Amino acid sequence: QVQLVESGGGLVQAGGSLRLSCAASGRTFSNYFMGWFRQAPGKEREFVASIRWSGSSSSYADSVKGRFTISRANAKNTVYLQMNSLKPEDTAVYYCAAKPFVTSDIENEYPYWGQGTQVTVSS
Repeated sequence: QVQLVESGGGLVQAGGSLRLSCAASGRTFSNYFMGWFRQAPGKEREFVASIRWSGSSSSYADSVKGRFTISRANAKNTVYLQMNSLKPEDTAVYYCAAKPFVTSDIENEYPYWGQGTQVTVSS
């Protein structure tokens, strides 16, 4: 059974940084893409970034390009989201997700999800 557990959220001032972690377990992820999504209050969940578990292919939403970096540590079965220059509009619950074979920025194409971690950016 696939399990994704996020951590690292919290409260930070605008301009600050946070690093989110997603610990993955339950299967081999070599043919998987790992994604980060976020959902702000009153808004739909949106794509943030994704990375191929094997290799360096990654993609980002325009709103976070140049500020966020997705990476993975295969030996630890962990995916990270380094968030720099945070803005109040980055406030949301951040979710880790996994899907096989092909990357996607579409929420419904990811079958596996974590429980989410809250990120709050104060102005």
